[in-house]
Amino acid sequence: MKKFRCEAGLRAAKRKAIAVFAVLLMMAAGLLCACGGEEGQSQSGADGERSVRAGLSMTVDASDGAMKISRPQLDKSAPMGEEDSWTIFVYMCGSDLESRLLFGGMATQDIKEMRKASASDNVRFVIECGGASLWHSLDILGEPDERFVIEDGKLNKVSEAKRSTMGKSKTLTNFLRWGVKNYPAEKMGLIFWDHGGGSISGVCFDENHDDDSLTLREIDASLLSAMDVMTDKFEFIGFDACLMGTAEMANIAASYARYMYGSQESEPGGGWDYKAIGNYLAKHPEADGAALGKVVCDSYQKSCEEVDQGQMVTMSVIDLSVMNKLVKRFNKFAKEMYSASSDSKVMGSMVRKINKADNFGGNNKSEGYTNMVDLGGLVSACKGWTESSSNVRKTIKQAVVYQVRGSDHSKASGLSLYFPLAVQSSKELKIFNTICISPYYLSFVDKQGHSSVEHGYDEEYEDDTWFEDGFWSWIDLFFCDEADRSYTFDEEEASGDYWSFIDDFEATGESPLITFSQEPAMGRDGIYSFCLDEEGLENAASVSALVYQLAEDEKTYIELGETLDVEGDWQTGRFKDYFDGCWLSLPDGQNLALYVVDVTDDYVIYTSPILLNGEETNLRMRQDNNGRVQVEGAWDGIDDQGAASRNILPVQKGDVIIPTYFSEDARGREQDEYAGDEYKVGRKFSVDYDLMPAGDYDYAFCIDDAYGDYYVSEMAQLRIDPEGDILFSR
Repeated sequence: MKKFRCEAGLRAAKRKAIAVFAVLLMMAAGLLCACGGEEGQSQSGADGERSVRAGLSMTVDASDGAMKISRPQLDKSAPMGEEDSWTIFVYMCGSDLESRLLFGGMATQDIKEMRKASASDNVRFVIECGGASLWHSLDILGEPDERFVIEDGKLNKVSEAKRSTMGKSKTLTNFLRWGVKNYPAEKMGLIFWDHGGGSISGVCFDENHDDDSLTLREIDASLLSAMDVMTDKFEFIGFDACLMGTAEMANIAASYARYMYGSQESEPGGGWDYKAIGNYLAKHPEADGAALGKVVCDSYQKSCEEVDQGQMVTMSVIDLSVMNKLVKRFNKFAKEMYSASSDSKVMGSMVRKINKADNFGGNNKSEGYTNMVDLGGLVSACKGWTESSSNVRKTIKQAVVYQVRGSDHSKASGLSLYFPLAVQSSKELKIFNTICISPYYLSFVDKQGHSSVEHGYDEEYEDDTWFEDGFWSWIDLFFCDEADRSYTFDEEEASGDYWSFIDDFEATGESPLITFSQEPAMGRDGIYSFCLDEEGLENAASVSALVYQLAEDEKTYIELGETLDVEGDWQTGRFKDYFDGCWLSLPDGQNLALYVVDVTDDYVIYTSPILLNGEETNLRMRQDNNGRVQVEGAWDGIDDQGAASRNILPVQKGDVIIPTYFSEDARGREQDEYAGDEYKVGRKFSVDYDLMPAGDYDYAFCIDDAYGDYYVSEMAQLRIDPEGDILFSR
């Protein structure tokens, strides 16, 4: 049955490719055009006849891998306002960032910053407010969606409409068309304000409408709709939101703007400094998007450092005119990457190295997954098997004309890319299918997915899934609503049900790909070790260890988390425990459940699930090479809709912390979350890396394979005696 489903998906994908290729031929003949004006090509849909407009298109000739890119064009090109005038449109989805009673009001604070900026006749902010159940500003009601203009320090309401979800493209389309018509300027910017989740979940999560968000293709559709009433591109498109500095987003934005501003990582602190932005433009209205972007980056970094959150800062200014060159060079690199992966040993090594590249937004068991990986890091991870990696790195540097980085991401390249560190569902891959910037990279991810389902490298995988008659033909088809002449993108229709095969995959904890020449065993020297055989080494992606403690009921195993105290050699496949019996714990001695966020030469960042004053969150901690531990604060992680929390909250005197743990029974079946005891924070709060309390514990190796499954060895018992000596036994 599994094989039949995959073959059916292949046939459906091929039929779609043929249809898309036919559309390209129609484009060449001039048959497709915008709705509401000239005669357009029609397609039959659920709501009757729908006219179609073509957006961004990319085609690849399989014979040589060469890519051609075509972008939608303005009907005419001319400035839309007086010289040196600026309008910055802010699509402000307040969500819980505004509505929370404690640590809320962040949208209101940013509006205040705009009002405090230097007065200028040349600069205005035009804001649409919505998406929050409560507003801290007396000027904003919150029940209707409201539009405001800030000029010369004054906030004026200029329009309101029935509340609508800010996670739908039509809401954004209406705002942009209204704004461009009523407040044109020589230079115009567009800012998305709220939570972000990266390339898959998008931005602007409306809490009044089930946290519905704008996907990248919905943003694309709205910008294409606004293009009908514009004679010039936006000077910049920016994201005062987490994780939106991605190559997929920049590829879309390149059709509509000259520059893009975005953070690869979660945004700490209060986000952008709008007073600094307004002050700069008041003094330098002639500035372009690159100059303004530098101010956005520098002032953002400064504001984060002022609240001791500068370590995780990232912010980039992307010259979108370079994106065509970057996408084409990445496509050439991806072709080499995919070709090299025909050797299963190479593919396993690639995945292992990519997994070690810088990534953003948590990506661990406790905090959730965004699957956003540094583009430069991914390319560098594969440089040993590709000839084009250096050219891609050079082009990334050309595209990223300015960036700021904290110590957590000191080598971040400035752009992220989706990579399936841990796929949550087929829906994720359906969305990826609509935004991927290369068919060969799509093939690499697809092959990884098929190999996951087959529990081993898929020797028979062929990328003709994505090519028809020697061409990969990918085009955005936007359907027109004749009533208001706006465009929508049908994401479900675009990707179909091809990716449903991934829903057959389930991680077992007993990966058959992890095989040994020496099974995990206790040696005579009391050291727990194993040796992977050639096949196991080929398929292994990472090695760590898990530590457990038996609960008082003597039936429940409490997972204390993972440790990197494993010594190994990836050339020989031999690994052994290097456990020193030390663990991060609260001042009252309770061990925390630890999961690794990031590892560098200088530090390790851990996260631990806790209840903070009764609310579920995660405690972030940084340990340097000298063993010193700094508590960075509490971070909620990634929610069920894919939104990244924007606040790292400080732990304060009087806070109540309860450590929480994953747990399982003796048969390895997951149990309800286990909770520790209350700890009330005193005047000083610290987490210490000390010897664990004397007692009995269990230790197991955890080996991830390259295709999403993992292997957990049998547990070895270890005892820590009152003197701190550690004894392993079986």
